[in-house]
Amino acid sequence: MSATSITPATFRSGAVGNPEVLIVGAGPSGLVLACVLAEQGVPFRLIDAARQGFVGSRGKGIQPRTLELFGMLGIVGRFLADGGPAPLMSGWRDGEMVAEWDMFTRVEPTPDAPYGEPLLLPQWRTQEILRERLGELGGAVEFDTRLTGLAQDADGVTAHLETADGASSTVRAPWLVGADGGRSTVRNLLGTPFTGETVDPTPMLVADVHLEGLPRTHWHTWQDHPAGMVGICPLHATDAFQLIAAFQDGEPDPSPDGVRALVAERTGLTAGAVDWASVFRARAAMAERFRDGRVFLAGDAAHVHSPAGAQGLNTSVQDAFNLGWKLGYVVRHGAPDALLDSYEAERLPVAAGVLGLSTRIHQGAGKEGLKLSARRGRDAHQLDLHYRESPLSRETRTGLADDAPRAGDRAPDAPCATASGEPVRLFDLLGTGHFTLLAVGRAAEDELPADVAGPLVRIARLTDADGHLARAYGRGLFLIRPDGYIGLATEDGAEARKYLAETAGA
Repeated sequence: MSATSITPATFRSGAVGNPEVLIVGAGPSGLVLACVLAEQGVPFRLIDAARQGFVGSRGKGIQPRTLELFGMLGIVGRFLADGGPAPLMSGWRDGEMVAEWDMFTRVEPTPDAPYGEPLLLPQWRTQEILRERLGELGGAVEFDTRLTGLAQDADGVTAHLETADGASSTVRAPWLVGADGGRSTVRNLLGTPFTGETVDPTPMLVADVHLEGLPRTHWHTWQDHPAGMVGICPLHATDAFQLIAAFQDGEPDPSPDGVRALVAERTGLTAGAVDWASVFRARAAMAERFRDGRVFLAGDAAHVHSPAGAQGLNTSVQDAFNLGWKLGYVVRHGAPDALLDSYEAERLPVAAGVLGLSTRIHQGAGKEGLKLSARRGRDAHQLDLHYRESPLSRETRTGLADDAPRAGDRAPDAPCATASGEPVRLFDLLGTGHFTLLAVGRAAEDELPADVAGPLVRIARLTDADGHLARAYGRGLFLIRPDGYIGLATEDGAEARKYLAETAGA
C-alpha cells in the first residue's frame, strides 16, 4: 500500500502557557476533543471545576458509531474489554421474575459495520479510559480550575480562571470551547439562549448501589409499586448495579440511607454501599447556536437529552470529533476559518434530530407500559446520521442506486488487503488528522490523483478480492474526512484536488 505516514507532533499540555485552544469541561466531549487535538499536535489547555473525574455510571450506553470513533483514537479495545452487551430485561412481582424481554435491536456485525449493538460501560470508566489516552498523548486535565469570565475580540479570547485555593489567572487563546455540561458557564457568559422542554416532570433518582442476591444476568424491573417504577441494571467493570427509580409523589432522597430505604421498600432487596446518586428530571434543550465568534459549544453545553436511548454522551463524542479535526486544520495547517462554520451547520441539525429521538423513546410505551423501556432500534445506533446537506459534502457522481452511500454519509468499513496481500480493514487507515483518499473500481483507480498525498491526505491503495469495498461504496473516488464521513464522492481526480484546496487549504 502506498500511503503517507502521519506522525502526531510531540505535545505536552501541562507545558502550554499560550494554548491555541482552551477547553472548558473535562467530560466526554472535552476529553475526546482534547485527544483529537493532541493527536494533531495542537497546543491546548483542558480545565474542569471539579476536584476529580466523574464517579457515577450515568451515561452507560455506548452506541456502535461511538465505538467506531473510539477505534480511530486507538482505544476501542479497552472499551470492549471492560464493557459488555445490554442484558435482557426482566419483570419482577411478589419476589419472583415473571417476564423477560429484549429492549434493544441487536444485529450481527457486518463487513461495513463491525459493531451491531450498544455496549454498556459506566460513564466513570469511559472518562477514565479517555483520560488514560489523553495522558498517553501528552495531555492532562487541570482539575479544581473554573472559568469565571471571558471576553473575545477579533484575534482571540481572554479567559479568567480561578483555582480551588482562590488563586486567579488570565489565559489568552485564539479559540475557546465550552464543553462544561448542561449548566454551562461558557454558554451563560455568552448569553446564548438555551431553549427546550421538560420531557417528563416526574423526578427520577439514579444511583450506583451494591446488592446481594440479585443475579447479574438481567436488567431487572419492578413496575407495580404505587410510588413508581424501579429498574436495576448490572454494571460492567464493577460489581455494582445502576438503580433508576421514578417518583410519582414527593422528592427523591439521594443520601445513602435514602437509596437503601428505597430499594428495600420497592424491591424487598437489601442494598449495601452506595457509590453515587443523583436526582434529575428529563429535559430536552438546545443552544440557539453552537458558535459565537471564537467560542464554540459542544456536548451537553450545546444540547441536553433524556437519558432514554443513550444518545447524549454519544452525540457529545461526535460533536468533539467534528470540531476537533477542523480546529486542528485551521490552527496547524492554515485552513480557511470558514471550515469552522461547518461545525454548527453540521452538528446543530443532527443534535435537533437526536433530541427528538431520545424524547420519543422516553415517552414511548414499552413492556406493559414501563417507563423508559420503549424499544431501541437501529436509529439509536447513530450509524445513519449524515451531513448530506453540509457545505463540506460534495457529490458529483450520477446514476447512483438508491442505497448507495453519498457524500455526507458515514464512511462504511470494509475488510480488504494491501497491494502486498496483507489483510487490513479500511477503518484501520482512517485517522483524526488526515483525509483518506479511496479509489473503488478500475476507472476510479485510473483517475487517482497521487500528487495530493502529503501530511493531510493518506492514499489507500487496496485490493478488494472479496468485493467488500465495491459492495459498500459502489464506484468512484472517495475522500473520507478525519471524522469518518465521506466529504467528496466523484469520478474525477481533479475534483479531489479542488475539494482539498477549498476545504482544507491543502
